[in-house]
Amino acid sequence: MAKHGKKYLAALAKVDLTKAYEPREAIKLVKETSYAKFDATVEVHMRMGLDPRQADQQVRDVVVLPHGLGKTVRVLVFAQGDGATNARAAGADVVADDDETLNKIQGGWLDFDVAISTPDMMGKVGKLGRVLGPRGLMPNPKAGTVVSNEDVGRAVEESKAGRVEFRLDKTANIHVSIGKASFDEVKLYENFSALMDGIKKARPAAAKGNYIRHITITSTMGPGITMDANLVQSMDASE
Repeated sequence: MAKHGKKYLAALAKVDLTKAYEPREAIKLVKETSYAKFDATVEVHMRMGLDPRQADQQVRDVVVLPHGLGKTVRVLVFAQGDGATNARAAGADVVADDDETLNKIQGGWLDFDVAISTPDMMGKVGKLGRVLGPRGLMPNPKAGTVVSNEDVGRAVEESKAGRVEFRLDKTANIHVSIGKASFDEVKLYENFSALMDGIKKARPAAAKGNYIRHITITSTMGPGITMDANLVQSMDASE
């Protein structure tokens, strides 16, 4: 088992491992325990009280973080005609409206963070499933990445502004980034609050008992900080 370095242990010493922190306190602490030389990403990890094997207990949606993710998001759009025009006008980095770009992606080119498609292009996009799927880049209506020609511009702008997808994985966990350690506490809290508002709204009707069983916030390379799941679930996004 790998040993932790001195910087990690010094950061860990600031965390009370027996305590479940209230949200604002946890966010303050995650900034204090971020010791990476680069601008670390702040991540939220949730253990859900759901059974991922049940179709009626799935959670998958998107939320626009009010302060973004602190990074440049490269957006590719599969569209033609008006959809392609709208995508370019909204600032899409790449518009895949020709066979050359589709073949390039088929060959393994994946220099983008988000892929959006119009419904009429999904026949062609489906053939790229083996390339896009493993990287989580396959457009999906549930993730808000399959949109009409009229909505392409909005989808591109939201993606660049900080729209993030959350989904229940096979181990009943949800993992989401909410910004950078360089963000001030208010921005991180407001991003976190927006995320939790989206998580609560996405609660399946079939969910029973404790919706969120355990929640941890951490920075890249930093120690995990346990948050009070009850306080988190009672947060109001307008606070």
